[in-house]
Amino acid sequence: MKIRLNGELREFAAPQTVLSLLQAVGYGERRVAVEVNREIVARSRHASHALAEGDQVELIQAIGGG
Repeated sequence: MKIRLNGELREFAAPQTVLSLLQAVGYGERRVAVEVNREIVARSRHASHALAEGDQVELIQAIGGG
């Protein structure tokens, strides 16, 4: 399945959920904000939110500093 991830077209095995995508790209345990097709997906729904061919996914990780 092809998904646009942070603006880059990528190919992943199907089916995918938000959680499995996060694990596939190395964000498994990190706290990230996830947007699918311009809608925020709550962390509580990462395991159940199915992705589809052509979805646009944005991952945003807060970085602390000061």
